[in-house]
Amino acid sequence: MAKKKVHVEVGRQTLELSNLDKVLYPDEGIVKAQVIEYYLKLAPTILRHLKGRPLSLVRYPDGIYGEQFFQKNRPDWTPDWIDYIRLGKERKKEYIVAKEEATMVWLANLACLEVHQIHSFSEYADKPDYIVYDLDPPEGGNFEEVKELAFKLKEDLENTGYHAFIKTTGGKGLHLVTPIELHYTFDEAFKTAKALADGFVKRYDNTTLHLNKEARKGRILIDIFRNKGSQTIVSAYSLRGRQKAPVSCPISWEELKSLKHPSELDLFAVMERINSEGDPWEAIRGWATPLHTDKRKASYKDLPENPKHKSPEQLAEYSGKRDFKKTPEPHLPVDDGMGNRFCVQRHHASHLHYDLRLEQDGVLKSWAIPRGLPPFPGVKRLAVQTEDHPLEYLTFEGEIPKGQYGGGMMWVYAGGKYEITKEKKNGFYFRLSGPLINAEYRMHLMKDKEWLLERVDSPQVNMLENEVQPMVAESAKKPPNGDYLYEVKWDGIRVIITVNEGEMVIRSRNMNVITDQFPELNIPEDAFRINNGVFDGEIVCLNAEGKAEFRKVIKRLMTKKKMEIDYQVKKSPAFCYLFDALYVDGRSLVNDPWERRRMWLKDSVRRDTAFRLSEDIEDGKGLFEAAKKMGVEGIMAKERLGKYYPGKRSSTWLKIKVKNVSDAFIIGYTKGEGDRERYFGAVHVVEDSKEGVVYRGRVGTGFSDRAFKELKVFFDEQEKAEPPKNEKIDPDSVWFNPIPCEIEYSQLTKDGHYRDPVFKRLREDLI
Repeated sequence: MAKKKVHVEVGRQTLELSNLDKVLYPDEGIVKAQVIEYYLKLAPTILRHLKGRPLSLVRYPDGIYGEQFFQKNRPDWTPDWIDYIRLGKERKKEYIVAKEEATMVWLANLACLEVHQIHSFSEYADKPDYIVYDLDPPEGGNFEEVKELAFKLKEDLENTGYHAFIKTTGGKGLHLVTPIELHYTFDEAFKTAKALADGFVKRYDNTTLHLNKEARKGRILIDIFRNKGSQTIVSAYSLRGRQKAPVSCPISWEELKSLKHPSELDLFAVMERINSEGDPWEAIRGWATPLHTDKRKASYKDLPENPKHKSPEQLAEYSGKRDFKKTPEPHLPVDDGMGNRFCVQRHHASHLHYDLRLEQDGVLKSWAIPRGLPPFPGVKRLAVQTEDHPLEYLTFEGEIPKGQYGGGMMWVYAGGKYEITKEKKNGFYFRLSGPLINAEYRMHLMKDKEWLLERVDSPQVNMLENEVQPMVAESAKKPPNGDYLYEVKWDGIRVIITVNEGEMVIRSRNMNVITDQFPELNIPEDAFRINNGVFDGEIVCLNAEGKAEFRKVIKRLMTKKKMEIDYQVKKSPAFCYLFDALYVDGRSLVNDPWERRRMWLKDSVRRDTAFRLSEDIEDGKGLFEAAKKMGVEGIMAKERLGKYYPGKRSSTWLKIKVKNVSDAFIIGYTKGEGDRERYFGAVHVVEDSKEGVVYRGRVGTGFSDRAFKELKVFFDEQEKAEPPKNEKIDPDSVWFNPIPCEIEYSQLTKDGHYRDPVFKRLREDLI
């Protein structure tokens, strides 16, 4: 029978795919098309770890129960556009090197379920960039015992100066990986691993270094022999050819504590977690260290006096003006003598720009980038090379006095280690690795000191072009104790605002695009001093006293005709209070502390427009008392060092309402009697709590005559639904799909119902 074939375009390549319905995991019913989808969707994250590495392949053309092929040499039919490198004795073996998404799709089409990697990049083929410790349990071994041992080995490694990362193997074992600098041979790395493992095994009698299964005698193997030059390990996020489609999945050490078995991390679970949780190994290269036995020191170069850069003494003077206890600083690696640190500084001089600085030969090679780092492939930025700067600029933040060269504020925007991945005649490729940025770029010399900077890898989540869900706060009854700052809780429409190269998109909390309803806010160049960014805020309409009126802004939201919108702009102008920045000019900010994100936000928004900063203050109790007197909805408490978790509920933000007001859902109503016979008697409400969806009883007060009429019509238009189970409820009620609303109440009863509930309003902005 002829193979079924389709042609698809992946990036710049056209590929022929065949037998997409071929079953590769029979027990799970997973077909080749799903494997291809997995490797394509996660390609940006997978390539972050294996791009540029020589690969070995494990193919399963007839599924995991058929014959398998372990293949080092690239197949004869490999397309010309796929890179390879010759390694081994006499350089005869040709290893595939993946550098783009299309390669991952091509491999998956060969039923290559597993991808294994050599521990070096092809540009540095004889120098590993990590040491791996493979914890391999015996037959019938206990995974809890392996976990316990992993934590002990982690402590040993970190006490020696390494940073340990952990991933599942896709079987019953674990891989501990410690990134190292690209300055050592495989033999040096192996000797280091063996010395550390020897000491560890001597202290724990349930471990061994013996590869022979009979010699292990039921002990856990600490396999350090994988650090030999010809050895491989299964790549991060590679599938395994085993039941349940497990993945060799990077996890955090905190996740390892609660992981029951590695098989929980299968193809479907990992696809979901990458897009919602991110990659725990994203910053792994930024934690590379020298071998602990290496005592080399850095060589600093004394630059001649130059008015275009500050001396170390001047930098120290500027830094002394800042209180570093109040400002969480970005991570920059300490000087390890390897000469490969970098920083990107946001510099608010006569014109806002960014400075890229790469450590080289005792100085910082520097480029001014007027429009910030390119966010994704296809976007190019001018980079003007400037004078070499002293190494002290790697960590300098402060205000350079007016009248001095470069006068204005300067912040470290990102920092870490960098690697030159390819030298070219008129430029070079380089990789930035750090806790806040991990990306690969190309620098191309055009003329004189003018360069062109281009990003060459794709982010897993493109925050400028994809929907970004807002973080949701947890509730509290009073201002908490701790390291918090406080804001007013605005009574408006929660929005995510994206600015991308002069274009603005405003999305509501449920991701509806509402830009057209608020034309007075569609002023990206007037309101922001950035090229691209993603911001969190609240759109409000204010009354004469300056209080937000929810009904006004909801009317603005529901108005769709242009003539009516123009009228409403004059009658009820909208303002947007911004309180967070999620992305600015080339990098995500969600892992920055909130206080740091506030700093980027304040410097990104221009004054005297319809966009305003939601002010933060330190006195939470005082603000809460003021909120009570003014009759506003409540206040927000935000941890100074809290991260931003898109689309998730987080305790780093707490909402403290003046009254008990719940975000609930109407799911039905009871039949009305007397004056309410034509409408309804009360509404049934539920709440989405930590325990799941909970029935909160009936609400029969808070409805005006107008509300009764409008709500009855609206309710009867809804799609009918089944009543909640396990509840003693009125059998004559009418039930429909949940409608978001707000309910005010005094407290919860013993059976979990609202006491003294009052209907406040529908949440049309969430419908």
